[in-house]
Amino acid sequence: MTVVEPARGLSPDQLEAIGALEQRVVAHDGGRLKLEWSRLRRRAGERAEDVLAWEGGELVGFIGLYGPGATQIELAGMVDPGHRRHGIGTRLLERALALSSAAGDPEPLLIVPRESAGGRALADRHRARFDHSEHALVLHGEPADGPSDPLLLMRAAERRDVPAIMALMSSGFGFAPPDTAERLSADGVRSFVFEREGRVVGTLRVHLDDDPAGVYGFAVDPHCRGRGIGRDALRRTCRALRELGAQDVGLEVAVENDRALNLYTSLGFEPVITEDYWAIAA
Repeated sequence: MTVVEPARGLSPDQLEAIGALEQRVVAHDGGRLKLEWSRLRRRAGERAEDVLAWEGGELVGFIGLYGPGATQIELAGMVDPGHRRHGIGTRLLERALALSSAAGDPEPLLIVPRESAGGRALADRHRARFDHSEHALVLHGEPADGPSDPLLLMRAAERRDVPAIMALMSSGFGFAPPDTAERLSADGVRSFVFEREGRVVGTLRVHLDDDPAGVYGFAVDPHCRGRGIGRDALRRTCRALRELGAQDVGLEVAVENDRALNLYTSLGFEPVITEDYWAIAA
């Protein structure tokens, strides 16, 4: 019998089981899963943010909620290849939707690998609305070499930088996360800004505990684009991550953002998977 249960925080044994399940799924399906390990390892336990499915003491399904308190919750999960077509995915999603509703988000986004017929069928059964798609890319090894602007300074972001960071995020993504200030001091996360002649012209944050290390929220002042600042900033970031011990670096880009995609691939990033985001009424 399959037991589906929510979890408030994740124990070391649960994390180990999730990791083993992820390995089985990726070995079978290829690509990657957007589980955001830096968040899973640091669940506060104040509310249930994950749902686990067990059968005979083995974890056969999992779904996590990412972003309570942000603009929109994302849902990412998996089912063991040997236990599919038994309704486990449906049960996991229904419990996750209930948790999302309780957290205040009536329409979370379900992340579905484009090649996953089962994930797409699950979204269709819940009358999901397509929201957007992203390519996931990974850099193995050093980024491609290139010129470095001597006037561009990379430094750790500080509280005084929050207004500039939020302005850059708004111009780059159409919104600024309300918890921008809190993210500056989050465990396992480092935020950076890039200054040129005393003005903040770029920002990003890195998740050091992810594998690969993740780059998020990368935005450059639109008035400074086309001058090599973004390429220089990302190259420096990748090298800094390697100095901190990261073997690989990952990031995501909207499928319609050809400019950014060309930038990333020119530095050596390679596409891994395309993921579709489906809005589902909780």
